Amino acid sequence: MSTHDQHGSGRTGTRSRRLRLLTAAGATATLLASGVAATPAVSAAEDDKVLTVAVAQSVDSLSPFLAVRLLSTSIHRLTYEYLTNYDPEDNHAVPGFATEWKSSPDKLTWTYTIRSDSKWSDGRQATAEDAAWTFNKMMTDDGAATANGSFVTNFAEVTAPSPTQLVIRLKKPQATMTALDVPIVPRHVWEKVGDLSKFNNDKDFPIVGNGPFVLTDYKPDSYVRLKANKDFWRGAPKFDELVFRYYKDQDAAVAALRKGEVSFVSGSPSLTPAQADSLQDEENIHVNDAPGRRFYALATNPGARAKDGTKLGDGHPSLLDQRVRHALFMAVDREAIVDKVFQGHAVEGEGYIPPRFPQYFFEPSADQRLAYDPAAAARLLDEAGYRTNADGKRLGKDGKPLNYRVLCHATEPNDKAVGKYLEEWWGELGISITLNCLDNVTDPWLAGEYDLAFDGWSVNPDPDFVLSIHTCATLPATSKETGATDNFICDKTYDELYARQLAEYDSAKRADLVKQMQSRLYDLGYMNVMAYPNAVEAYRTDQIESITTMPSAAGNIYGQDGYWSWWSAVPAESGDSSGGSSSTGAVIGIAAGAVVLVGLGVFFLARRRATADDRE
Repeated sequence: MSTHDQHGSGRTGTRSRRLRLLTAAGATATLLASGVAATPAVSAAEDDKVLTVAVAQSVDSLSPFLAVRLLSTSIHRLTYEYLTNYDPEDNHAVPGFATEWKSSPDKLTWTYTIRSDSKWSDGRQATAEDAAWTFNKMMTDDGAATANGSFVTNFAEVTAPSPTQLVIRLKKPQATMTALDVPIVPRHVWEKVGDLSKFNNDKDFPIVGNGPFVLTDYKPDSYVRLKANKDFWRGAPKFDELVFRYYKDQDAAVAALRKGEVSFVSGSPSLTPAQADSLQDEENIHVNDAPGRRFYALATNPGARAKDGTKLGDGHPSLLDQRVRHALFMAVDREAIVDKVFQGHAVEGEGYIPPRFPQYFFEPSADQRLAYDPAAAARLLDEAGYRTNADGKRLGKDGKPLNYRVLCHATEPNDKAVGKYLEEWWGELGISITLNCLDNVTDPWLAGEYDLAFDGWSVNPDPDFVLSIHTCATLPATSKETGATDNFICDKTYDELYARQLAEYDSAKRADLVKQMQSRLYDLGYMNVMAYPNAVEAYRTDQIESITTMPSAAGNIYGQDGYWSWWSAVPAESGDSSGGSSSTGAVIGIAAGAVVLVGLGVFFLARRRATADDRE
């Protein structure tokens, strides 16, 4: 699943339910920010090795059926097994809950052998029946399909003939059958849940799982705490506990790393160039700067609507003209964004899939490329009928000067920095903008009340999910519901290409179709990718001796497609590896004024977004 990480991967569900969850989270954040509530202490057992990770994103839900943000889905990677996993070296499918798999000659029936050495953390055996129940629930319950429903829409039947055999019968071929990024849950626990659309799985701890860690405690806007699963089939993690601690102020998180109060800092989702540079020469701190799995984009409101045809929001009508969208992008200097905003810690944007996944990476042809050319952009706007007046203001069809509202994440410094450049570049075209920087961009985004918005997703080795969120099928059914769509895009040609790639098992042919899809998105101009940011993060070498990156040669640590980093992390023998705590008990959490979840600054549809980046 792709993750709408910093800005959010999502699925269906009613808007009212989403807004209730977000409103409650916002109220909690307000209390913390005002100092009304203090973060309680969380104690670790004496001599436990605790790995503390500073993050700038909140949990949207601890239910694997609902979670879409990068942090949440990363936690589920740690607490539940998936049928398959991705090899940290080259992303090929490796055993997870399933030890092997095979398809029928017509590719319509897939049989998975479920491992017999996996137990739930309450001691019960994990079986194929748990997997069958998980998938069947998603197929029959809209609430259960909220986060990952697109994976099962093509499923005809799922059965468990034996405890170690899972059989999935498809309606038509589906190329993602070794990349079903769905957490398998214990049936004996979850079948007791009533309304899955309202159940956040955050009241009773420990939470029963079968991954490398067991979720033992959670405090909204404060921390998530996990303990090593000593019975994990692949082997127990080396750290006894893993704690994700929330910081709204990224500089405060970096300061905590310097003091040894945390072991690792990921940023929001990356460290800024200034923060990374300040840490380069620090004793006992290693900065990891690697090609990322995210893209950073400008999303343009395409005329938001529901499947029933109801128009949503109030997007500017001029943006329905492809020439206007192209002109705006031709007036964006992507090279300057990489050099001046990311200071070289990024690659100039092209297609929708980052170059980290070379088989799917798309580059527009010379004739197709929307290169930086302000003069050509001005001519396009003139051609489209949007001319300037005597004052140099570009006028809309209603005779009023063009002014675009740009949704911006208040907690993301890159948004604000790029926004300043947009003011300058588009101002030269006679177009003004209003940067609408909010802690919670979710509400206006879901309502279609924006003209443009900063967007960002983390992409998985299999790109299906991040491609699926632009299909017509993901639009909300009605104006009162919320779809899985990222940006309300609905295009017949794109949908046809999506269906073809999903059914194509030949890897080369499928990659070509994926590139054609990106080409179509590029030409439509609703989603303009500006950059592929590096994964810039840091950790203390006196607390973490070694840790696996993904890809292992040069990759990220936080937000991986798997659990490799935290499962593999080895505590340093010298120094305190309890994240700044004493040996008599780690105090996890600090004063509320300094520790506040950046939560709603991460765009919800992330949906694991999260990217968020990233769903994952």
